[in-house]
Amino acid sequence: MDTPDETLAEAAAGGDRAAFAVLLGRHYDRIFALAFRLTGSRADAEDLAQEICAALPAKLARWRAEARFTTWLYRVVVNATHDLRRRQAVRSRAAAGWGDWEIARQDQIAEEAEALDWLTAAMTRLSPELRDTVALVLGEELTQAQAAAVLGVSEGTIAWRMSDVKKRLKAMAAEEAR
Repeated sequence: MDTPDETLAEAAAGGDRAAFAVLLGRHYDRIFALAFRLTGSRADAEDLAQEICAALPAKLARWRAEARFTTWLYRVVVNATHDLRRRQAVRSRAAAGWGDWEIARQDQIAEEAEALDWLTAAMTRLSPELRDTVALVLGEELTQAQAAAVLGVSEGTIAWRMSDVKKRLKAMAAEEAR
């Protein structure tokens, strides 16, 4: 039978590296998933998960076993996320002090990121053939002739696919605007 998390946590708090490794193995995906849901950013979630795992031995020393280990671990992740948000807010306020041009630049970056996120999500709704074509022509910046050679189709087929992609993306955008 598997050792309960609480027993492993007590052992890990006492310096048992094997118990700590088992806890991380069981809960790393949970830590990452919650961090991702709270931040909405894969990069931030990955950074948070690493920070949490690095700080967990010290935090375990202060664990009082008053709640289930997973409940305590969720709280650790939530607190780490709040700390990240505070740090980001401080950075944002500091950056805002650079003037209107910096604010405009940040807005543009945010808009571009939002557009890229939309395009990435919209592309998942395209057929594999259209996705492959867009990835090569727009993502890898190949010419239509180069993309045709890679995909083993005619250049005319690539041109047709790109035209079809534009129509479909416009339709998706119009549908979402409603």
